[in-house]
Amino acid sequence: MNRRQIIDAFLDNKTPERIPTAFWYHFVSFHDHYNYDDSEVYNTVITKQKQYIDEVKPDFIKIMSDGFFGHPSVSSKLIETIDDLKDVKSVGKDHEWIIKQVEYVKEVCDYAGQDVYKYYNIFSPLQYIRLRFEEYDEDFTKFVRLFKEDREVMIQAAKNIAEDIKILIKKLFEETSIDGIYYSVQSVQDKEFTHDMHKEYVEPLDLLLLEYINEFTDNVILHICGYAHYTNNLEWYADYPAKVFNWAVYTEEVDLKDGKKIFKGKPVLGGFDNNLGSILYEGTEEELRKEIYRILDAAGTDGVGIGADCTIDSNIPTDRLKLIRKIASEYLNK
Repeated sequence: MNRRQIIDAFLDNKTPERIPTAFWYHFVSFHDHYNYDDSEVYNTVITKQKQYIDEVKPDFIKIMSDGFFGHPSVSSKLIETIDDLKDVKSVGKDHEWIIKQVEYVKEVCDYAGQDVYKYYNIFSPLQYIRLRFEEYDEDFTKFVRLFKEDREVMIQAAKNIAEDIKILIKKLFEETSIDGIYYSVQSVQDKEFTHDMHKEYVEPLDLLLLEYINEFTDNVILHICGYAHYTNNLEWYADYPAKVFNWAVYTEEVDLKDGKKIFKGKPVLGGFDNNLGSILYEGTEEELRKEIYRILDAAGTDGVGIGADCTIDSNIPTDRLKLIRKIASEYLNK
């Protein structure tokens, strides 16, 4: 079976000829995640993305959105107050932030070819705001503070961003050979934020875009982000219209077996802790084999793929990722 046939079986919730594996990492520093208009950053991301495709040959490709994390209206000035947040508006279909993303994705898709599934990374509207505050401004309290100060202003800003994400989604499916979307979500990181509040404020924004994506394809990987040990209630996402679910197994303390139950039997991806010092980086070949077999013994092989909680460290050797794929491919013949 070629890579596309393997993922076809995975997406159909069946056992492929071999267990698929997929990992990804960033190609530039956190601050440069926002600098698509810097030609050096833009060209570095394209070059390294192609290099990764050639060297690792992943079972499916997650095209990283490095450089495009910052919605222009959020990035144009330092946002400190609710009044600042009111200036977050749609930038429209002709903005370079949208045009360059489409050009980038098209180039990578054309390079990768048709025999492998290709997903593009898109964040939920609120994530574009939160990430700018935390990664670029390095202020880890601002998002929750402004959300609690005036929820309606925060949601309106996110809706304005969502207008541009819909434009981007439409262009991606009309002008590139992208197969699906890797959609990243996260709950508001505040203990006072209840499920009812999530359903009132966050879920409608997520569904606005997920349902729009589903007008083009149902091939959505929902990533429930637990990067930096942020936690989420997985049950809140159980009915989101996605085909595959990926979450932070180690942070949430929910393994693939139990997660598959939460997500009503749909395909799941993950199993490895992405943090430095974990077995992913430090384990011997035999320790990796024992871990992969442990994961698959528990979760089964129908619609189960091996990956990580989130992005992995970019310094991981290519040969190590190939070794993990080799071990996973041997599981069904053990």
